[in-house]
Amino acid sequence: MAKDQSGAATFGAAAQSGWSGVLPTPFPRTMGPQVGTYLREVAESGLSSNMTSRFEKAFASEMGMSHCVATPGCTPALAILAAALDFEPGDEVIVSSITDYGTLQGLVREGLVPVFADAAPNSFNIGAEQIEACVTDRTRAVLVVHLTGLPCEMDPILDLAARKGLIILEDACQAVFSTYGGRLAGSMGLASGFSFDSEKTLGSDMGGCVMTNDASLAERLRFIGHSRGAAMRPGFGRLHTEPGYAHRMPLCTAAVTLAQLEIIRPQVAQRDRMARLLNRLLGEIPGIEVHPISDHVGVWSCWMYGFCLRPSAFTCTADEFAAEIAREGIPGAGTGRYYLMPEACTFLRDAVQRGRYPYLSPFTDRKPDYSAASCPNAASFLDRWVRWTSFCEKYEEHHCIRAAEIVAATADRYRAG
Repeated sequence: MAKDQSGAATFGAAAQSGWSGVLPTPFPRTMGPQVGTYLREVAESGLSSNMTSRFEKAFASEMGMSHCVATPGCTPALAILAAALDFEPGDEVIVSSITDYGTLQGLVREGLVPVFADAAPNSFNIGAEQIEACVTDRTRAVLVVHLTGLPCEMDPILDLAARKGLIILEDACQAVFSTYGGRLAGSMGLASGFSFDSEKTLGSDMGGCVMTNDASLAERLRFIGHSRGAAMRPGFGRLHTEPGYAHRMPLCTAAVTLAQLEIIRPQVAQRDRMARLLNRLLGEIPGIEVHPISDHVGVWSCWMYGFCLRPSAFTCTADEFAAEIAREGIPGAGTGRYYLMPEACTFLRDAVQRGRYPYLSPFTDRKPDYSAASCPNAASFLDRWVRWTSFCEKYEEHHCIRAAEIVAATADRYRAG
């Protein structure tokens, strides 16, 4: 029986329609000057253009990496990465507990067991200590998420992975051109996923990719992700030797993304400046806790800005605070409890309770706890977190000052005692 699909999630411009306020919003997006030229080239070539490979080469060059495998979106990118890895059903992959469903969709479809590491205290990102607490004999990899564009503390994580013999994968979908210790987010593990969906920092109409320096992995990503796992037999045709996908980036998407890539660097620099200014201004407001920026973070390619309410400092909930600043002019302000994956993915909890594949012997030796209680730091953080996804490169200093004024006035209105 079909399930009721009413209230289905929307994305991109549709998700932000109706937003209003005194601050800029991403839409309409600023488009690269060459976008019309590239789109015409696709049309005039009769769809024979090499636009997708041109984008792949250009982005790989910008990232300083060897291979870019372009896909229709970020979820397909991470899906083909999960499918390309030489893992077995029941193998465990440690994943950031605060993230989007797209991070783990591919893992679940490949029969892998996502194990959610708690967030580091007062953070939305995981750290080496939280990862190590989740490691078992079945752990094969760690998939870290650089949420809001703020990189995880990668050096301790990389050291831990080396000691434990684990693969590091990165979800850099919100962190294009963020840097940590002089290295770009998405360049520090075996492979990484990126998003070019319309609302993201490098916003195209859609799109994503996997980046890697491993030539054999790149070849397998194309075989599984682009060629549907099919090899050619002379005199016969396609033999589907493995179940694969046709997750190829469309030519027109590649054209738009290539044009957007040509203007992204100054936009990222502006996001970094404005996010750091917001941190300074909001950090001066009693009761407001801003995200600490590690000295290792050279560039914060901020996609989504937010802050936390100090416990007991206010007489309102984070939801009430967010609703108030939205009414006062910060478009898209809200909370983000749905980012708590062990609580949001009810199908995982149901699968464990019912003993469904792969949550049964011999595929797994334990039953993961998919609940908010399994990640108390993450759950506590999200209960206090207020964020807005309308933050963009259009911000100027006066916008940050106005945002801080709105937050300060709301804080005064709800201040306890």
